[in-house]
Amino acid sequence: MSPLYLACIIIEGVISAVLIFLILIHSPKGEGLGGIGGTATLFQGKRGAEAGLDRLTWTFALIFMGICLILGFGFVRP
Repeated sequence: MSPLYLACIIIEGVISAVLIFLILIHSPKGEGLGGIGGTATLFQGKRGAEAGLDRLTWTFALIFMGICLILGFGFVRP
């Protein structure tokens, strides 16, 4: 197994764990099905920490998808 392939697998595992953690610490965006008849908080603006958390989550998601494409299309051989 090549060292670059092994490094990509390890980095992908670490990024996936961080991504799961980032998704879980997001605050709820609405009331789910209870928001259908009432006033849901879905359309309120983002504030500082939430906007930064969103940017960080999107960054890690794009890195994760990039590594998945690299490994999936075989740019790095095992």
